[in-house]
Amino acid sequence: MRRFLTVWLAIALGSVSLGAAAPAGASEVVIGRPASTTGMDPGFLREAATLVDNIFDTLVLRDSHMTLVPGLALSWTPVDDTTWEFKLRPGVTFQDGEPFDAAAVKFTLDRVLDPAAKAPTISYIRTIKSVDVVDPLTVRIATKAPDPLLPTRMSRYPAYIVPPAYVTQVGQAAFARKPIGTGPYKVTEFVPDDHVTMVANPNYWRGKPAIDTVIWRPIPDATARIAALLAGEVQLIEGVPVELVPAVANSGQADIVRVPYGGLTVYLGLKSAEKPLDDVRVRRALSMAIDREGIVKEILKGYATVTGTQVGPFDFGYKPVAPPAYDPKAAKALLAEAGYPDGFAIRMQVPRRYISSAEVGQAIAQQLAAIGVKADLEVPEWSVYQQQVPAGKQAPIYMLAWGSTQTLDADAALFAILRSGEPYSTVALPALDTLLDQSRATIAPAARSEVFAKIQDLDAAEVPLLTLYGEDAVYAKSRAVVFTGRPDARIPVFDIRLNE
Repeated sequence: MRRFLTVWLAIALGSVSLGAAAPAGASEVVIGRPASTTGMDPGFLREAATLVDNIFDTLVLRDSHMTLVPGLALSWTPVDDTTWEFKLRPGVTFQDGEPFDAAAVKFTLDRVLDPAAKAPTISYIRTIKSVDVVDPLTVRIATKAPDPLLPTRMSRYPAYIVPPAYVTQVGQAAFARKPIGTGPYKVTEFVPDDHVTMVANPNYWRGKPAIDTVIWRPIPDATARIAALLAGEVQLIEGVPVELVPAVANSGQADIVRVPYGGLTVYLGLKSAEKPLDDVRVRRALSMAIDREGIVKEILKGYATVTGTQVGPFDFGYKPVAPPAYDPKAAKALLAEAGYPDGFAIRMQVPRRYISSAEVGQAIAQQLAAIGVKADLEVPEWSVYQQQVPAGKQAPIYMLAWGSTQTLDADAALFAILRSGEPYSTVALPALDTLLDQSRATIAPAARSEVFAKIQDLDAAEVPLLTLYGEDAVYAKSRAVVFTGRPDARIPVFDIRLNE
């Protein structure tokens, strides 16, 4: 089937002219995405922040060089070791006219920090102790211990500022469907599994966006996404299959945009409290049974980098940890030593969400079979799977991708998936918890880097999860669209332009 689709696409590339691929309206862009949006409440996201990036603003922004710059806050300064003061931008309003002020900042953060809310995004701001309004344009944020990342934490979800009166009036469920922010675009229509339409905010504090309308369309099938691009139905797509990159790139009609290591780091999570995964020898055996280099070369066509750490090379605290050697013979010996000479059967879930992830899952299942582990592979729908994982209802072995596009700091890459008790963690290692907590209480950069190095070393030794590879981000676009991609994986429509 894959070969048939590839041949079909090659024919389409030769027969469909992109002369008609320019947007129908001079300032409309349609973006094709692999997954449908389930909700747009930035404090309770269970998916990438791609859409909410364009609806809401944060106190701190990141420019194209990944430097922190003023957003809704004009400045931020430390008052003492555990308190930061933010001076807010005056004259900003939400898209419904509600004023932005310090009370909105407090409301935004408090609703996520409320234990009763069970926000899946709380990990990113769990260091916050209190948020205090000093005056309408001044807010102070106190942390439980010194937190050098506090300004960085204010640059991404769940720190997108929401309107208190509107959220209170309509409730959380309605807000997720009809969000209102201070950002460059306002949602005018949300049809689940079909599209989200946004229009430019004419009163945006950075100026009216150049693109009047942006429509986000879920197109789960990758070949269909590319066909839609070539037919002029969409102008930008995410998640281009690596095996189809050459055909698109050589068509003379469309552009590939590649951001090396611009994706997430893919791993297999392990429910390490359950047998037989509670034995480190079993976990090591599983890791040694996976041919990571072969998967990246043969399946991902080189559009990823094998790594031994969840921390990316752009992140503060990165240590170049060597990936485990592929050694099926040694893996079988470890299983026998652990009391499983004939292997065992176990469920494994791999969603069709990342680059060729279903095919990667099939390859891993075959490689595990070679050491006697029968992995019962399931390929769940993403909409179901993304609810299962934070609820702890996923299989004992499960694929997920994580990263630090949130902060470009090792904290975001590690804490949420390695610290016991976090919604996306199935790890329970007290020594790892101690180091992770220490990393959040350490201020000096050199000392923080040292703690992160210890965390990555312990992670490599105890194998609480199986790090696989860091993906490149691969997009395709109409030549009418000016878009270069970003290391933090954002698609800021405010920065997109159309060729004249």
